[in-house]
Amino acid sequence: MHVVIMGCGRVGSALAHSLEQHGHTVAVIDQDPTAFRRLGSGFGGRRVTGVGFDQDTLREAGIEEAGAFAAVSSGDNSNIIAARVAREMFAVENVAARIYDPRRAEVYQRLGIPTVATVRWTADQMLRRLLPSGAEPLWRDPSGGVQLAEVHTSTAWIGHKVSRLQEETGVRVAFITRLGEAMLPTSQTVLQEGDLVHVMMRTDGVAEVEAAFAKGPEEAHS
Repeated sequence: MHVVIMGCGRVGSALAHSLEQHGHTVAVIDQDPTAFRRLGSGFGGRRVTGVGFDQDTLREAGIEEAGAFAAVSSGDNSNIIAARVAREMFAVENVAARIYDPRRAEVYQRLGIPTVATVRWTADQMLRRLLPSGAEPLWRDPSGGVQLAEVHTSTAWIGHKVSRLQEETGVRVAFITRLGEAMLPTSQTVLQEGDLVHVMMRTDGVAEVEAAFAKGPEEAHS
């Protein structure tokens, strides 16, 4: 797939390299030609100098053949305008915009433009490290009945299988972050020290799940 990125800062350049490593073609747009230095000599995609929401600039970057567009410049207004142009003028299927103001992000999300609210995401990540006893939701379904959350897990669960955790708490383990890497566990996966456990659960059962995760398996208290 061809992907167009607006903004060649730290996020844009890292995203460009990641997409290339996954086998996609990439074009990066930035008003400052010196910003392309972040891409390095190993980058094989296009470097386009210009305004990211200008239609001619977008065409030069291959927007008409693009399957995705990412607006990750340092300006909220520029990002959202560019995202709307890509979506509405060029019918790009996958569009996302980085937004610093979380209030704006909510508005644009309701307008159907996927956004990444940088400040809120960072704050949420910090909360999950500073307040590990709570279950901070990562995602909720539109009805609000089911959520994905990282739940603090008692050391009493270390050495027990994921299947045991699921049976006794009623959750479904979506993935585990181990040594900084996400992994999809099987029922036979054994929990290790330092694992961050991310589960799908009913929103109205969060308190019970937190209590079960904090208590540990029944046999640990028998």
